[in-house]
Amino acid sequence: MRKKMGVIRRAELARATFDTLVEDGLKDMTVARISRRAGLTQGLVHHYFKSKEEMVEAAIRLASSAISKEVVTRLATSATPRDRVVAVIDGNLAPSVLTQGVTQAWLAFGTDSNGPETRRRLLRVIDRRMQSNLRSALRLLLPDAAVADVALGIATMIDGTWMHCALSHDEFNAEEARQRIVDYLDMQLDRRGTPPPD
Repeated sequence: MRKKMGVIRRAELARATFDTLVEDGLKDMTVARISRRAGLTQGLVHHYFKSKEEMVEAAIRLASSAISKEVVTRLATSATPRDRVVAVIDGNLAPSVLTQGVTQAWLAFGTDSNGPETRRRLLRVIDRRMQSNLRSALRLLLPDAAVADVALGIATMIDGTWMHCALSHDEFNAEEARQRIVDYLDMQLDRRGTPPPD
């Protein structure tokens, strides 16, 4: 029971950390602000996490898990290989994910050159997971030689959409951004796709 409560408490603190990052930014985030948001003493926060950086990494994992759930939900209803690629795109651009606050937090994670290597490694793992999901779906649509290039192109466009959302204000249009990525996918399928067997 105590172990289960610890897992729940760590998840609550990871959420409070991410929400504080969204609101305050990486540089201004403090353990005091996180503990206030979570309704816990700083001493109890330190009981569950040894350092602020450990809390940041837990917040990244939590946010990554939310994206994964969006992707998995969409993959479950995908009827065709193309639908599976679009499911990965849509999961990464879901309304719960593609908000200015969330994308600004991710941008802060990725551009903090003074961040520890463990965080940079974690971000690389998350990026590789997205490309792996894309490659898995694209293998049924493209020749082997084209799969990695197209997956990288889509992943780069998703990253660019996130950055645009983070840095823009009123002019950002999520549906237009999504459509550009889907148009790129269809262009690549038309140009390099493997014809279906007779």
